Amino acid sequence: MTSDSVRVVGIDTGGTFTDFVVLDGEQLRVHKEPSTPDNPARAVLAGLRQVLGEATPDIIHGSTVATNALLERRGAKTALVTTHGFADVLEIGRQTRSEIYDLNVRKAAPLVPVERRFEVSERVGPHGEVLTPLAQAEIDALVPALGASDLESVAVCLLHSYANPDHERALLTALSQLDVFVTASHEVLPEFREYERCSTTVVNAYVGPVVAKYLAHLATEVQSDRVRIMQSNGGIISLDAARKFAVQTVLSGPAGGAVGGFEIGKGAGYHNVITFDMGGTSTDVCLCAGSLSRTSDAVIGEAPIRVPAIDIHTVGAGGGSIAYKDPGGSLRVGPRSAGAEPGPICYAQGGTELTVTDANLFLGRLSPHHFLGGQQQLPESPVRDAMEAFSADMNLSATEAAEGITRVANATMERAIRVISLERGHDPRDFTLVCFGGAGAMHAADLARGLNIPRVLVPRAAGILSALGMLLADSIRDYSQTLLVPTAELTRSRLEEAFGALEQRARAEYAAEDFAAEELTMERTLDMRYVGQGYELPVPAVDEIASAFHELHEQRYGYADAGRATEVVNVRLRAVGRTEKPRLPQHELQDADPAAAVLDDWTMVFEGEETRAKLFDRSRLRPGNAFAGPALVVEYSTTTVVPPDFRCRVDEGDNLILECDRR
Repeated sequence: MTSDSVRVVGIDTGGTFTDFVVLDGEQLRVHKEPSTPDNPARAVLAGLRQVLGEATPDIIHGSTVATNALLERRGAKTALVTTHGFADVLEIGRQTRSEIYDLNVRKAAPLVPVERRFEVSERVGPHGEVLTPLAQAEIDALVPALGASDLESVAVCLLHSYANPDHERALLTALSQLDVFVTASHEVLPEFREYERCSTTVVNAYVGPVVAKYLAHLATEVQSDRVRIMQSNGGIISLDAARKFAVQTVLSGPAGGAVGGFEIGKGAGYHNVITFDMGGTSTDVCLCAGSLSRTSDAVIGEAPIRVPAIDIHTVGAGGGSIAYKDPGGSLRVGPRSAGAEPGPICYAQGGTELTVTDANLFLGRLSPHHFLGGQQQLPESPVRDAMEAFSADMNLSATEAAEGITRVANATMERAIRVISLERGHDPRDFTLVCFGGAGAMHAADLARGLNIPRVLVPRAAGILSALGMLLADSIRDYSQTLLVPTAELTRSRLEEAFGALEQRARAEYAAEDFAAEELTMERTLDMRYVGQGYELPVPAVDEIASAFHELHEQRYGYADAGRATEVVNVRLRAVGRTEKPRLPQHELQDADPAAAVLDDWTMVFEGEETRAKLFDRSRLRPGNAFAGPALVVEYSTTTVVPPDFRCRVDEGDNLILECDRR
């Protein structure tokens, strides 16, 4: 599908800044606008006016509206309609406990309180057989009861509706007369496991009206009918689809970064990458062993969400993470963040608590004169005063305190990378660390050294890579259906029938969005497990699926049992509609002296010692330039720290490649 507009804008709403990438022909322009957490649309509209004036753009948007509504518990007033006897499934949940040693732990309240849970007397069996029909009298009593409840949204989730959705369809038809958002589990998640299916459907109902209102406002203000939304699975969908399935946008911002990092790494010749996105509030990491890794399980605000998503691990460590002394006297950093308002002390917006960004400024790892391309000057004296006071309280020198802050933040991020690599059977030495986000390139070299990652790749305009990733994304829709069939009993015709139904639905939906058949690709996978296991592994739908499952199980868990029976739980289809993407420039390497890019001599602190360094302007560096650390490379959207034991070179794609001299 090609765009009729000469201008396409990728927008990523972050905790501190809202990022914009403008594609005008083959030219890319970037902009950062301070986020407005109280109303994200204000920052989006202000940034669009700044970069486009009165032009009407196509927009690809990664939104945090659904995420924030869920985390802050300010979604729609929602009701749940379910099978008689199952109204408390949200309350009961699973027996797992996130804090197993906390005797006073309290679970978050369900998104739907007990007084807004309604039951109907019907029953469908696990194979789709109707055990108790849904009587018209039940429907006739339900509709006025819901209408009198002053609701904004209704979630319908009946037992085993993944096997036979007829009763849910009847309820949807009846509830359409109510002026509320209505969603049903057979549309959102036609899979078994009643708790996760119910929770996912309720989340969709809870955030749906909030997302729909925001998107309608945005589309009206920009006068564009070509607004597309980034999904958690790394693909983009239409505005109408995002309104209907808002749950699929809960992790849309981080997904854009993972897509961008993987595509940039692949373009530079590195197919095994770990994407490392450090923003103002949090850090997102994703391991890509030749492809984007994906999952179907996530928990946001203690609410399980079972929709396909890029497998991103998030920790509360960012540039705005606040340093403090805990009751035991230890130095701690995060997860509490200064955010966009008031922000770090050096932003001069009223912040009074030291952050990771302030520590980097104190250590010379951030230039006060080149922040946002020199548009904002960062005052140093308030940071020095605050660091002196904090260090005295910690019984440390100011330098020790500042380096301690960065080390604690690094330790948190290093643990996150270990979770997605070493703990899942992957050796970090086989990967390249692709770093981005406003703060990522200041910490990436230290993380690579600690984990023995051989190189760091810093893309041009790394601070806005999540927004660029949205321009590199395809249109993706995921479909699934539960089978629960022993592998030995699964026939080829049964499998083709299941996949065929999903493919027919996919083609119809893409045809409605003007995608031609040749622009579509279908990717088939199966969720498989050993009989008796509680969880599954995704397996490509190859001829020898049992052998493929054993191999994947060995890689993930360190063992496999080829003699044990397996079963296919779900069939999954990923439909990909190829989109037109920006061409990222490639240049020939030059044998040139990087001295022309040096702005000044600089002082940085490493291991407690002040070190003379060079300050480079990245816009003046050319492919083929190479230099040794210590150095600081400044650009509009981020700053790159090259420690004394690292070397840096510029590759054909204008990426900075950092490698440790000690290896």
